[in-house]
Amino acid sequence: MTGARPCAAEKRRAREHGGGGGGRGAAAEAAAGGMTGPRGAGRALAALLLAASVLSAALLAPGGSPERDAETAPPRDLDKKKHVDLKMDQALLLIHNELRGINLTVFWNSEHCYHCLFQVLVNVSWSGKPGKPSIATGAVSTQHGSLLQLNDTLEEKEVCRLKYKFGEFGNYSLLVKHTHNGVNEIACDIIINKNPIDSNLPVCIAFLVGVALIIAVSFLRLLLSLDDFHNWISKAINSRETDRLINSELGSPSRAGSIGGDAQLEAWCPPTATPRLRCVDTFRGIALILMVFVNYGGGKYWYFKHSSWNGLTVADLVFPWFVFIMGSSIFLSMTSILQRGCSKFRLLRKIAWRSFLLICIGVVIVNPNYCLGPLSWDKVRIPGVLQRLGVTYFVVAVLELIFAKPVPESCASERSCFSLRDIIFSWPQWLFILMLESIWLGLTFFLPVPGCPTGYLGPGGIGDLGKYPNCTGGAAGYIDRLLLGDDHIYQHPSSAVLYHTEVAYDPEGILGTINSIVMAFLGIQAGKILLYYKDQTKDILIRFTAWCCFLGLISVALTKISENEGFIPINKNLWSISYVTTLSSFAFFILLILYPIVDVKGLWTGTPFFYPGMNSILVYVGHEVFENYFPFQWKLQDNQSHKEHLTQNIVATAVWVLIAYILYKKKVFWKI
Repeated sequence: MTGARPCAAEKRRAREHGGGGGGRGAAAEAAAGGMTGPRGAGRALAALLLAASVLSAALLAPGGSPERDAETAPPRDLDKKKHVDLKMDQALLLIHNELRGINLTVFWNSEHCYHCLFQVLVNVSWSGKPGKPSIATGAVSTQHGSLLQLNDTLEEKEVCRLKYKFGEFGNYSLLVKHTHNGVNEIACDIIINKNPIDSNLPVCIAFLVGVALIIAVSFLRLLLSLDDFHNWISKAINSRETDRLINSELGSPSRAGSIGGDAQLEAWCPPTATPRLRCVDTFRGIALILMVFVNYGGGKYWYFKHSSWNGLTVADLVFPWFVFIMGSSIFLSMTSILQRGCSKFRLLRKIAWRSFLLICIGVVIVNPNYCLGPLSWDKVRIPGVLQRLGVTYFVVAVLELIFAKPVPESCASERSCFSLRDIIFSWPQWLFILMLESIWLGLTFFLPVPGCPTGYLGPGGIGDLGKYPNCTGGAAGYIDRLLLGDDHIYQHPSSAVLYHTEVAYDPEGILGTINSIVMAFLGIQAGKILLYYKDQTKDILIRFTAWCCFLGLISVALTKISENEGFIPINKNLWSISYVTTLSSFAFFILLILYPIVDVKGLWTGTPFFYPGMNSILVYVGHEVFENYFPFQWKLQDNQSHKEHLTQNIVATAVWVLIAYILYKKKVFWKI
């Protein structure tokens, strides 16, 4: 997702990937479900989080990279003037031209770049001395497979073409020579001079540390569930302090600060004793923590960055999930508030005010154009993550408020409402959403765009063989540039890196907001299932499964199970409908797992994701504002090392989890 960054971070994003991401008393619910242990368990959690950060830092220890220096050392027969300083995700390629009297032009392209023009990598002239090859060097990307094409420079005809997956900081030679089998053929062979490093090893280590942490927490909870151990702990804790803690938790104020929207609304009405659904906050926290990690860089791995155009990466998952769970929270909280007798007009005022504040925070505080100095209204970016959330929140909340009906009592015995009551009771809302989606489809595929084919969904630039270089995003990009102007949208889209696009494009633009509203409404559908079928676990799980499969089948039909060849590819930049159905399918699947584990069986409390989920707006805005401050960032010894970046990003994310935990225990929640 594309949030704001201070100047250094904004330049980093421009270079690498561009942008794009029912309330109750908080502590009361934590205590009500029997999910909180003694006070020592909380301290143990904090200690484990810190230990995880320290252990990650130790295992991924920053320092020099002698292995990289060794791997990238040029062969002895290579002139020092031709040495190439490699950056992250690059390998050194030496092209040996042994063809007599033939000058070569080497073209390169990424396998991940769909229908892209080949780009010149290097020219290799004939050495002029028989038996002595000429050598040229070039740096090639290691993120995806590479396509290499060698042409005769003079005759402009293809000599050979090959595919190869290079390894990071590896040293390779491409030998171009005539074969000696009596046939006048040219052979192109790649040999390894120095082996590449395993750049994914730090991720594996971090994963193992995470698994170890989960095992440690699970073991601690198991011990606390044993009567003998629990009694021993209880005796060690002052009974008076225990009573004070329980009383304070049961009387804690309503939570606030969630972008999901439930607690802020409830601040306008009396509290309720209805137990909250912990899986909703846990899901929100999962999306938020992933968001923080990928926004901080994700160790600079390509799969923790946004897709250049079509396809999905980890970074592409978090914002839609956040929007989805926002929809669930809106319905759960609004239903609870209306049941307590609050007027719709009063609730409408709060919805409008909160949406306005989200948009203002996004424009004024979390704005990437601070990179250019003091905020200038001539260059301010109007769309953004919080702006998208504010508009989406307003539309779906008002839609539900207008057509709000009392939640029906359990009617499992009535055939008329057994299976579809959560849909039938919401037919006006569904009609509105289908009309909105029809508008998106109509504008996307039928709006004439000057200089571009109607219905174009591509990235422009060198994609589609360079035919439409200024058509990035088709109708979506055209509408933003027409209504907002080039200077007021995102200047460094993720397509710029791979597709070499030169026009501004905003992934949080106007047209994509329609599908963001659809995503939030699907989240509302999940909330309705949880509330309409409460205490009917089997019915809830059946419906989660049905929605997961139904939306998944829609995605299969739209994409033809292909990244680029479908009718409507999965695309985060466009927020395509297939992107929404795919991520919504994943979201229903996650709730299918979380609900029985967290809320029904109580096998997991949602720790540690539950705590950021309870204070999401504070964590989101805070991680943006303080990104360049210690301990979230520090000077690295080797700025081209994945392991050092990964260590830094893991520690920064863990610190925000710890901050959220401390604020939760102190009952500090930021509401707007």
